[in-house]
Amino acid sequence: MMALPRALLAQGGALAAAVDVGAVWEPGPAALAVSGPRVTGSATEYELLLEMILEGSYLHYGPQRVVSAADPDLALLLGDQLYALGLSRLAALGDVYAVAELADVISLEAQAHAAADRALAAAVWEAGAVAIGWGPSPTHQSAKRLLRAGDPGARAALLAAAGQRNGSG
Repeated sequence: MMALPRALLAQGGALAAAVDVGAVWEPGPAALAVSGPRVTGSATEYELLLEMILEGSYLHYGPQRVVSAADPDLALLLGDQLYALGLSRLAALGDVYAVAELADVISLEAQAHAAADRALAAAVWEAGAVAIGWGPSPTHQSAKRLLRAGDPGARAALLAAAGQRNGSG
């Protein structure tokens, strides 16, 4: 069993009751982030907390993966709980930059979903994962500004930022 389902089962309560222990998923933004040098030494914890936050977003926007809730109100509440669990674990690590970056990811993803643009939401996560793993870059900051302004070039800019793995671009 993967770390996320194990951790959520240990958490107990409504989250544990909603865990699909047979869920299988492909590595995504969390695996990308932990391959970067910023999280060396704490990669396992970063991967788990990022998976919690990502799972929270899946409960908000779909498709559901590890935690499954048929009731949309319950899905939102469980998603909020996962955001809080992941962010509190990150705060405990003292990584203020990553907390701020994930706050941006959550808000920019919401903006992308409000525009019904799943590809843009995925680009937000990919660029955010690179920023967490490799550090901030002017290219990434500029891409986030474009998205906030509703610029149609935001997705391409985020993907360009995600392609930079050294934090200096």
